[in-house]
Amino acid sequence: MYGGYYFLFNDKVTTMKVLVAEDELVTRLMVQVSLENWGYDVLEAKDGKEAMELFGRGEAPRIAIIDWEMPEVDGLEVCKRLREQESENPPYIILLTAHGSKNDILLGFDAGADDYITKPFNSDELRARVRVADRLVRSQDMLASTVTELKNAINQLDTLQDSLTVCEKCHKIEDIDEGTWHDYLELIEKNGEDRFIKTICPECEGKK
Repeated sequence: MYGGYYFLFNDKVTTMKVLVAEDELVTRLMVQVSLENWGYDVLEAKDGKEAMELFGRGEAPRIAIIDWEMPEVDGLEVCKRLREQESENPPYIILLTAHGSKNDILLGFDAGADDYITKPFNSDELRARVRVADRLVRSQDMLASTVTELKNAINQLDTLQDSLTVCEKCHKIEDIDEGTWHDYLELIEKNGEDRFIKTICPECEGKK
């Protein structure tokens, strides 16, 4: 869905998951309701510790809106921990903060945030920033999928290049570099993992 909030992979539509980590109940509910109205699947966390636990589970959210000041683990620490994790598809982090100075914003970016929204936030601004995150995450996932397909194709080519040509009748193996044919039994015993391409050698061809 172009400009929307869904992924289409392998002919299946998947709703984008967004984590909202905010210790203030009213603010958390406001963000949650807005996101759900825009078509997102929302996960909630009341503090940074709970947020990290949610990221440790399967199918972690791809977008996270994280409050700066939270008990247990604050937003900056959550950003740092998430960036320290090795992941092919890291989450897009929007830091929700009452700190609006340039130094504070730089601290947020240094900690690993991708974007920020200052409190009190405007619903239109929130939607615009989340849509940017949506497009970037979707593009990142499509690129990762393409890279995986390319790697698989390269592996298949490597397998074909490493294959051996075997005569179907006498079972001799062709040495492609020398253009000669050899008994295959000892070669199979020595290189049991090799793949073989069946064909007919010139000698067997002449026996027809």
